[in-house]
Amino acid sequence: MTARCAFRISFCLGLLLAAFSGLRAAEFRAAVATVDITPETPQMLRGYGPRMSSQVHDRIYHRVVALDDGTTSFFLVSSDLCSLSPAFCDRVTGDLARELGLPPENIWWSITHTHSSPYVGPPGIPGALMPNRFQFPLDEAYTARVEQSLAEGVRQARQNLRPARLGAGWGEAEANVNRRARDASGRVRLGSNPAGPVDRRIGLIRLEKAGGAPLALIANYPMHGTVLGGGSTLISGDGPGIVAAYVEQKIGAPMLYVNGAAGNIAPVYSTRPEAEADLLSRFEVLLGDPILDANRRLAATTAEVKLRASRLILETPKRPDLNWPDELKDYLRVSGDGKETLLVPLRFLRINDEIVIWSAPLELFCEISNEIRASSPFSHTFYAGYTNGTFAYLPTEEEFRAGGYEPATSPFTAAAAGHLIAAVNRHLRELHAAQ
Repeated sequence: MTARCAFRISFCLGLLLAAFSGLRAAEFRAAVATVDITPETPQMLRGYGPRMSSQVHDRIYHRVVALDDGTTSFFLVSSDLCSLSPAFCDRVTGDLARELGLPPENIWWSITHTHSSPYVGPPGIPGALMPNRFQFPLDEAYTARVEQSLAEGVRQARQNLRPARLGAGWGEAEANVNRRARDASGRVRLGSNPAGPVDRRIGLIRLEKAGGAPLALIANYPMHGTVLGGGSTLISGDGPGIVAAYVEQKIGAPMLYVNGAAGNIAPVYSTRPEAEADLLSRFEVLLGDPILDANRRLAATTAEVKLRASRLILETPKRPDLNWPDELKDYLRVSGDGKETLLVPLRFLRINDEIVIWSAPLELFCEISNEIRASSPFSHTFYAGYTNGTFAYLPTEEEFRAGGYEPATSPFTAAAAGHLIAAVNRHLRELHAAQ
């Protein structure tokens, strides 16, 4: 071997070792931040009809998780709020994404859908569907506080990124029930339907510090935040907030409650005359303990984490009789022949080869999410509902025909469920096949 060849081989090996070292240096990091957004003054409460809050039952929060694999940074926010306009969410998260130098699909703002939280931002689609609920001025100061504190939480989480480990698992809880009750005539009304479709699986992601101490939990479970009835005037995170606080006290770390396909799913104590504050504590046992049990059974975490965020737009016909709000004009397309279609943003986060979270600004019926999960190529497929705004309800074609509250307050047609399932399934297959 000549000296020149030896030099070239040595040089090439040096480059390979340098590249390998660079890859190993890109370790997985994570962080969590919690910001109190409990109002200091009485607020009009969202959910049911508008009511003025009288006092605070339990405090409400932004909870923020930051993930970073050395190449991709991702932020998930879970807020104890009821409903947000997609345009408002996109502006807030878009401003943050530009500040942080991130694609917009790398920041998700999910809400727990508690019906005992203040109105925040413009009304969005509910304002067009139920204008009688928005006959009062918006508290712009509180909206600004929510927006600013979310940005503070994201910045704090980003600053506190540390080496971490991640794992995923499943649990199950009988804390929810189908709420589309049918009478003998076939009429559907809000109530309790124990024989109806339901999703009782808990999707769980655990984040640990490098040494194994708990950093955060992300718990995904479908359930309306309606334990407190429409007569309540208490500020509360409702069932999701109570469960999060209970789990946090037990594990010594924050828990983000990410609601699932809860469009037709209520808590087991809901929409009943006896729905009072003391029923909230029952969900510590009904859902909090199963989450803790799932966390104990989640045996493996890893520091080898690769993130991949993506998005797509679902295009589906708009309900023809709905006057579309001007603030959401960017989510409406009118063809040359006058046909109106809705543009619904869907987002996806792939974590390694086993985990995918997909999100939509929808109150999705659980049958749709169940079908997508059953056909997914990923072993862990989680749906984050009420994320980056809400377009109101998306029922199945069958439930559109049955009628009732949710189809009557949906901006979609009966074809939407099929369009969504086909689009999401196709994207999940593409994500799974991608290297």
